[in-house]
Amino acid sequence: MKNPIGIISMQFVRPFTGADLHYFQAAADLGFDFVELLVPEPEDNLDIEVTRRAAEDAGISLVLAARVNQQRSIASDNPSEQTGGMDYLKRCIDVAAQLGSGIIGGPLYGEPMVFAGRPPVPRSDEDIARRADRTISAFSAITPLAQSAGVVLAVEALNRFETDIISTTRQACEVVDAVDNSAFKLMLDTFHMNMEERSIPDAIRMAGNRIAHFQANENHRGHPGTGHIDWTAVMRALAQVNYSGPISLEPFRRADDRVALPIAHWRAPHENEDDKLRAGLGVIRNALALAEVDQ
Repeated sequence: MKNPIGIISMQFVRPFTGADLHYFQAAADLGFDFVELLVPEPEDNLDIEVTRRAAEDAGISLVLAARVNQQRSIASDNPSEQTGGMDYLKRCIDVAAQLGSGIIGGPLYGEPMVFAGRPPVPRSDEDIARRADRTISAFSAITPLAQSAGVVLAVEALNRFETDIISTTRQACEVVDAVDNSAFKLMLDTFHMNMEERSIPDAIRMAGNRIAHFQANENHRGHPGTGHIDWTAVMRALAQVNYSGPISLEPFRRADDRVALPIAHWRAPHENEDDKLRAGLGVIRNALALAEVDQ
């Protein structure tokens, strides 16, 4: 299996600004094929054309990761938030086209919970159905724009503490099937799947050819090989569904276990993690190789 393997930009720094383009070469030197870049916000001062050239000069490609906030939610019953969600997706598509990036992944529906200070609340069956309908209708309206731009939207299921729209692979598959457009697929993330799926390999096999992007993350978001995810089984399942797309790593749990530390929040690295990144990359490449041998 020759899947391209990448690293998310916030492994190195966040926000990623015009002063941080040298990290593209750093990622390439570590052996990665692409960088998963958070869709830049206006305040990031990231010149899109300069960014594209920097990636090309480093010999890597870019995959985009969408961000969410409560003001950008296509599932919301608030018209302003719905409009904000649609406008944001349009902007993501424009940025992807300018960068030459073929994939935008993430919780594209919006509706963040814990990181937006929104607690889970009980909902009636009617409310659940309306929220689902708004989500599917919005994706159905926006996906043709992505298709025209040559971009695939890859919707991600997040765990129950981060959203109440799509938390399982089965839910994600239902939405993808309802939209029914080749430019709308799904992204799987083993960090979230570890919490929500009965079996990660079975969920991958269920997703099948709907997968456009895959995030290989440990159960504790550490470097691959330092947690309990069965990478051989995961990569074997990807091989069984003939997945040949990108695989990205998000190992941004740092070597810090102080009491009262907010582990859920991103923290900048305080040591050189190059050896850990190379080792984690090796774990995934070796698991892919074993999966190919097993086929």
